[in-house]
Amino acid sequence: MRRGTFRDDTVDYAAVGATHAPDLMQYPPERSIPAENSWRIGSGVERFRSAGEALLTWTAQRASGLSVDDVRPAPGPAYAGVSFDAEGNPIAPSKNDVEQRFDAEGTPFAGPGMTLRLHGRVSGMRADAELRVISVTEEKRRIGFVLGTVGGSVVRGEESFDIDWREDNDEVWFTVRAFDAPNSLLYRVIPPLVKRRRRELFARYLRAISPLYATPV
Repeated sequence: MRRGTFRDDTVDYAAVGATHAPDLMQYPPERSIPAENSWRIGSGVERFRSAGEALLTWTAQRASGLSVDDVRPAPGPAYAGVSFDAEGNPIAPSKNDVEQRFDAEGTPFAGPGMTLRLHGRVSGMRADAELRVISVTEEKRRIGFVLGTVGGSVVRGEESFDIDWREDNDEVWFTVRAFDAPNSLLYRVIPPLVKRRRRELFARYLRAISPLYATPV
């Protein structure tokens, strides 16, 4: 298991990590619009591993029509973050040197503290942004990461991406959660555009991670 977490004050929103809050949909961060969806994308360990590797190598972003540029790992050792035992008791954090991995194109896998730039368009509007990787999870049955906005986006907020391999039925599920607060004048004046943008992003992420699709729930 590897769980990496990064925290600093460079993101442009306050509720860092809130995409993993159980009550996100009921109590989103102030002035934010929450969203979540889950899809069954297959079953078994091979599906879990392949989807997890695709996720950590930016496939959800790249295959959805966005370009990923200027990927910069965090300086210094990675912060391992706080994990929890089976009873929910916190285990003390530690700092570890984590081996950096790269995809076939030489781009680093997602890592805590990493920054990157996205470029593209969603629903006819630009989707440019500078983002920071808030946390990365690599566990026996869960792989995922959280992205937060640093600046340059039409919205500010956070997205979490998780691949879960369920022990009870062997199914593999892909879950995306997000909260967006309008930044641009147009999105502030017409809030439904924020929801439209998010729906389009979710659909693109699903196509990227599971080309065969599955039935949304």
